[in-house]
Amino acid sequence: MAWFLVDDQCLYGRYWGCLADFDRLHFETCFYQGLELAIGQGLGRFDAGAQGEHKLIRGFEPVLTRSWHYLRHPGLRAAVADFLEQERAGVRAYFKASRGLLPYRQG
Repeated sequence: MAWFLVDDQCLYGRYWGCLADFDRLHFETCFYQGLELAIGQGLGRFDAGAQGEHKLIRGFEPVLTRSWHYLRHPGLRAAVADFLEQERAGVRAYFKASRGLLPYRQG
């Protein structure tokens, strides 16, 4: 199943999974159908969601994103904050490197 939200400028696609394994169903459901819908609706942008190296070869540019969660337990909140601080530099480096893997020219 793919789940889409839309506003006047963008189609937001989110994939929620499948109980069985079907070759290329994920790409058809999540990307190709979403692109077709966005183009058909005259939208300027299709946001296919966060994560996924498989999106690079399909022309989706990497973007930095945020997650807005509140962790009530102070110990868990501190542990997650510490992890995120450590992870941040790696995410930025990966983001920069990923832009060089896009299948079309930059600039």
